[in-house]
Amino acid sequence: MSTPLQNTAIIGEPEVVEDAATAESSAAWRMLKDAAIALRELQIKDGSIPSAEDHSEARTHVAAITAGIRALAPAFPHDAEYLAASVADFERWASGGFEAPDFLDSLMAFQPQQHRIDGIRHLVVFPMYTQNGSSDRLVEALIVQAIWPEFVAELEAGDYGNKLFVSLRLIDFTPGYDTNSAVLFPETVAMREIPPFTWGAIFQDREAARYRRVVRAASEITKLELPEEAARMLDDQDLAEKTFVMWDIIHDRTHMRGDLPFDPFMIKQRMPYFLYSLEELRCDLTAFRESVAIQKRLSARAVAEPAEALSDAEQEMLEHAGLVQYAVIFDRIFRFAITGSRVRNYDGLGGQLLFAWLHQRGVLHWTDTQLTFDWDGVPDAVIALGEAIDELYWRSIDRPKTAHWLAAYELVSSVLTPNPASVWARGLTDEVLAGAPKGYTDAVLDDEFPLSMFFEALEKKMRPVIASTAGIRGTDD
Repeated sequence: MSTPLQNTAIIGEPEVVEDAATAESSAAWRMLKDAAIALRELQIKDGSIPSAEDHSEARTHVAAITAGIRALAPAFPHDAEYLAASVADFERWASGGFEAPDFLDSLMAFQPQQHRIDGIRHLVVFPMYTQNGSSDRLVEALIVQAIWPEFVAELEAGDYGNKLFVSLRLIDFTPGYDTNSAVLFPETVAMREIPPFTWGAIFQDREAARYRRVVRAASEITKLELPEEAARMLDDQDLAEKTFVMWDIIHDRTHMRGDLPFDPFMIKQRMPYFLYSLEELRCDLTAFRESVAIQKRLSARAVAEPAEALSDAEQEMLEHAGLVQYAVIFDRIFRFAITGSRVRNYDGLGGQLLFAWLHQRGVLHWTDTQLTFDWDGVPDAVIALGEAIDELYWRSIDRPKTAHWLAAYELVSSVLTPNPASVWARGLTDEVLAGAPKGYTDAVLDDEFPLSMFFEALEKKMRPVIASTAGIRGTDD
């Protein structure tokens, strides 16, 4: 049994907090956060607290959590309905004997996509798992802040509509987010049934901070001379955050658009992991391609109509369109390719694929132990990879599922060398080819496309840098 909170006297109604900008330094937040951390020690994987011996202590922690929520609620008036429902869900969970938690009611009341206002804050408290963090549904408490600059609002209101997308900054958090997790998704919350989801959030401050740390170190190791604009982003967290918001809003909407030969939510299906690699890479390359188009369009307007100056939002859009292109390339090849295990690492594979594609098309060079790019040729090469994936998708609409898998493998293996032990590379047996899709998937090695010698060497040097980004926030660099 874990140790009860020492200062139980504060449980009751702590002083009301009126200002969200100072909420993270308030006694109410400290009490709520401490109670959530203590409560986590009593929970098991599904979020329940099975030992009756722990229930008295758990009720004490829940009382502190609900008192903290009530005290903080006035600072978050836009979330009043959600916070009231959260208190009710916690109290019902406690009175019901701490079985597997059900926070559907409060989840349905939490609608951050309705408040996409730059700088607005939210108090978020749910039993949930955290992607790339904890797979257990433990209580997490966060204070977050929206990142929604005017130029992104104009993008979203124009050609890049995405009503579900929410961009956030981490202010303070419990241990589930002291990890690599950079998303807040409603499907991770403990609940009795799965409703239609109306939002999904990404912490662009964390994405930007780890990008800046990793790319700075990798460029030094590889002696890469960064273009001036790319270098500027490494020294400016705000600039990097806005760049990642622009990248992600286009990426996120792409999952539902295009000639898709599958359910857009294919991550819930069981298929070879390199299919996920291609889908995630397709969305990133679409963000790259669209950023090239935006940059060309606004640059041409500025030249053709100098008297009609671009608006401030358009100027920012033009600036960030160029930065998105650098971010996609450097994040993919320097961070994605060497982050995580080698067990079906689909993001890692996408980074390897982009690097090798650019190298084989002569716009990326690793010569005399120095990395260089022919930047004039990079956009066309990157777009060509996106077009190859689009062509694969378009053709696969007329193919059986397993034939699509084989064609996807052919595309990836035409660029990357498969594991020498691969049965896919040697050719699947007639028995597997004639059998169920499961046989195809089971035949894929955990590391079907191992790291190249370049990435093996880079990974060894970058390992401590990658590890240091767990739990990073935008104020850490």
